[in-house]
Amino acid sequence: MAVEERLFSLVLALVATETGLTKAEVLSTVQGYRQRYQNGGDNSSLERQFERDKDDVRELGIPLETIEPPDDPGSNHNLRYRIPKGLYDLPSDITFTPDELMVLKLAAAVWREGSLSAESRRALTKLGSLGVESSDPVLGYAPSLRARESSFEPLSKAMDRGQVVAFRYLKPGETAPRRRRVAPHAVVLHDGRWHLFATDQDVAAKRTFLLSRIVGQVVTLPGQTFKQDGDGMGQQALAELDELWNASLAEVDVVPGSDAAVRLGKRQTSVATVGDRISLHYTDLNILADELAGFGPEVLVQSPPALRQAVISRLTGVRDAHDVQDPRGTS
Repeated sequence: MAVEERLFSLVLALVATETGLTKAEVLSTVQGYRQRYQNGGDNSSLERQFERDKDDVRELGIPLETIEPPDDPGSNHNLRYRIPKGLYDLPSDITFTPDELMVLKLAAAVWREGSLSAESRRALTKLGSLGVESSDPVLGYAPSLRARESSFEPLSKAMDRGQVVAFRYLKPGETAPRRRRVAPHAVVLHDGRWHLFATDQDVAAKRTFLLSRIVGQVVTLPGQTFKQDGDGMGQQALAELDELWNASLAEVDVVPGSDAAVRLGKRQTSVATVGDRISLHYTDLNILADELAGFGPEVLVQSPPALRQAVISRLTGVRDAHDVQDPRGTS
């Protein structure tokens, strides 16, 4: 799990409780710790991580408090930790416009997606079973946006449980989807799209899949499990996607003042504009080809040749689909 997500989960848990949580309660219930917590075992490395995380949270300006038990002062074992909601709220004179609120919701979309919301519900349930009261629902701090891909939640659950999954995957250029059997390691958002980083069990190699190309349901395979290689899978996936993004550059000529010129010129992947030519970074050639073909005559791809050919193929396909012969033999 990414450090940012673990810290976010820790902050949510400590804001949601009035009485605070002990170290044991944090380690056994909060996402990012509980997966490695050993009940009655050696958790010394996890405790050191929690101590580092507390320092990181405080460095971010978040008021993390330590509460001594009144009946056992000076006891480190029974110390409780909390973040007073009143001190963490924004000042009353700060307000946001509807557009600003929408931007904030979009920026925070990843925190609302399947695995975090499910983990938050499980954490609240477990904290309740320990007798810890929650003054505010953890989910109240997350925006109400959802991922469009139905595969997001089952993949997240399979990662949490170390289960191998299978799904049908349609690659560009293929006429029918193929069944893939993978050990899922991370689901990451890159360039506005969700990607699955996994080990393809049939070839024993790491692969990246676009969730939008998964066809049908994701199913877990009974009796087939795997052990995660450790933390950092999400960072590894993003690093590989960043490397691909930086290495892939398209040169596109646009008609001045056209919709293509406005939309492509404002994209974050647009790195330079010289005259009517725009340079675009991309991670998936076929997705970019679909987008550019949609602009029709407003764009002309100069490079790379494979992208140019892909756009031409899409445009000729549309032309041929509408090239209907009438009974007199003319079109």
